[in-house]
Amino acid sequence: MNFIEICKNSKVASKDLVKLKSSEKNNILIACSNTLLNEKDTIINANKLDIQKARENNIKESLIDRLLLDDKRIKAMANGILQVANLNDPLDEYIDMKVLPNGLKVGKKRVPMGVIGIIYEARPNVTSDAFAMCFKASSSVILKGGKEALNSNKAIVDLFRKTIKNLGYNENIVTLIEDTNRETTTNFMKMNNYVDLLIPRGSASLINAVIENSTIPVIETGVGNCHIFIDEFANIEKAIDIVLNAKVQRPSVCNALETLLIHKNIASNIFPQLVEKLLNNNVEIRGDKTVLSICQNKKVILATEDDWKEEFLDYILAIKCVDSIDEAINHIQTYSTGHSESIITENYSNYNKFVDEIDSAVVYVNASTRFTDGEQFGLGAEIGISTQKLHARGPMGIKEITSYKYIVLGDGQIRE
Repeated sequence: MNFIEICKNSKVASKDLVKLKSSEKNNILIACSNTLLNEKDTIINANKLDIQKARENNIKESLIDRLLLDDKRIKAMANGILQVANLNDPLDEYIDMKVLPNGLKVGKKRVPMGVIGIIYEARPNVTSDAFAMCFKASSSVILKGGKEALNSNKAIVDLFRKTIKNLGYNENIVTLIEDTNRETTTNFMKMNNYVDLLIPRGSASLINAVIENSTIPVIETGVGNCHIFIDEFANIEKAIDIVLNAKVQRPSVCNALETLLIHKNIASNIFPQLVEKLLNNNVEIRGDKTVLSICQNKKVILATEDDWKEEFLDYILAIKCVDSIDEAINHIQTYSTGHSESIITENYSNYNKFVDEIDSAVVYVNASTRFTDGEQFGLGAEIGISTQKLHARGPMGIKEITSYKYIVLGDGQIRE
């Protein structure tokens, strides 16, 4: 099918989907979860083709990590679907019900978006999460993944479609645009007659292209230039553990640490241990002149202006010494992409100041930025991390991909 037929079929499927009971949706999700486990070899074999091609194209290993599917990750995908199945149905929720003086009962009821398009890059686990969450929210989904993960995405979607069809439902509830041509992607962004919401997930260039070209309403998911500020009142042992986790645990994801800010009064006490542990974990350090002067015998590269702006998605960390919490906040306000920032401090006033003045989607105190994740926040899974302020912000769960309508219950009232 070409993308226009896919959009038309998805619109029809969305009308079928809205008729399903919660129990039916949950049974379909459970069946799809089981299919992932039962057919994991099919998925892994398809993924090996993508990995092989990525290496032939000299894609760096940190990005190949995002592409890789193995037993553990497929089990996590299957478990994620089950978690979504166990969530309360958002369409059962009424919001802000009240009785007016004239006796009318007015409230909001959650409703499906209709058709949701997801444009994303080399993360095939997104294929599973996006389907499960859109489906639970009673919207059909059109997936447009990157060419790097085409074989993996096709295998996963084909299995979901087969499972749904075998259960007697419309398999066009989930579809994949397999054409990776850039023109097709741009044309897909114009399908506002069929697609009700578009969500891009990936690089800054992808997100900007969608924002600039789409005639479909867009929820902007953000690039993660995430910061941690080690305050002069920080617990050094706690700070080191948090920084290592935020940078090293999985550097290729958007909630990984990219820039570390350290108060000058604690720098000489924390640097010997911290820098040694970062280097032992193969992290390339790009520091300002103060950092270089403290770490004279260490392999530290002088940071450039571009390093403060960069989402490295790799074993690279920019480090800057600051004179005060105000300088740290100003740096974050200047370079942050509005994703996730953290302060490490034992000072109550400073952490309140940081929380009040940092306007990112998620702000932490004494914790790793790696927790910015729908599953970690108890949402079951996530459709993305929104860095905008309209409608949805931070990890987006199933409620964030619904809309609402007003319901008015009367008993013969007329307006005078």
